[in-house]
Amino acid sequence: MPGGRLTQQERQQIALGLADGLAYAEIARRLDRPTSTITREVMRNGGPTAYRADLAHRATERRAHRRKPSAPRERQASEQPYGRDAEAVREFEEVYAVAMMASGMPLMMGRVLACLTIADSGSLTAQELAQRLQVSPASISKAIAFLDSQGMVRRERDERRRERYIVDDEIWYQAMMVSVRSTAQLVETTRQGVDVLGAGTPAAARLEGVARFLDFVSEGMARAAEQARDVLRTSSGPQGAADPKPDRG
Repeated sequence: MPGGRLTQQERQQIALGLADGLAYAEIARRLDRPTSTITREVMRNGGPTAYRADLAHRATERRAHRRKPSAPRERQASEQPYGRDAEAVREFEEVYAVAMMASGMPLMMGRVLACLTIADSGSLTAQELAQRLQVSPASISKAIAFLDSQGMVRRERDERRRERYIVDDEIWYQAMMVSVRSTAQLVETTRQGVDVLGAGTPAAARLEGVARFLDFVSEGMARAAEQARDVLRTSSGPQGAADPKPDRG
């Protein structure tokens, strides 16, 4: 399997594969590259619908010129617990962030959330995040503000009065409920439009259909989140047994 950075010719093959509707795994197989490499390359450079080989190649060259020596990464690599492969962890962190981006989250917010999620403590300070991700404190602050607004992180002060950002067993449940509440607000606003446009008119009928659809989906999300909540209550310690599946009856 070839290593190193993608060449311009490989990027052109990626662009052709995307144009032909190939899956990332198939493009990776044809290039003899890991699927994670192709996924990260595409999502870093516009996504599957906007990827352009020439722009992606120039952007990668610019990032390489700006990049500072990776001493923090090297120190971090020597400190990986539980005998983990440091490079595999680093690559998974990037791929996880890209997957979040593909689901609609801005990339920096996805990177911060991924970093917090894979930290065994589930808790890091702004300085620790900036060092791990090699970005500015301002970028961390902006990402945390977004994640906090979505219910995906919480803030606490540690014994040294530093603010720590935390993801825990309840974060994904709370984030789901934030989405449910925002959808409920959208339903209410949509139904106000029915009165404004006049019941029985084509536009009002369209809005009523949208409201019913969103209301149904929102109720289903809330019900599913409550039923699956116990899945998120992981046992403590690396050797803990997995929690039982929730009762679906």
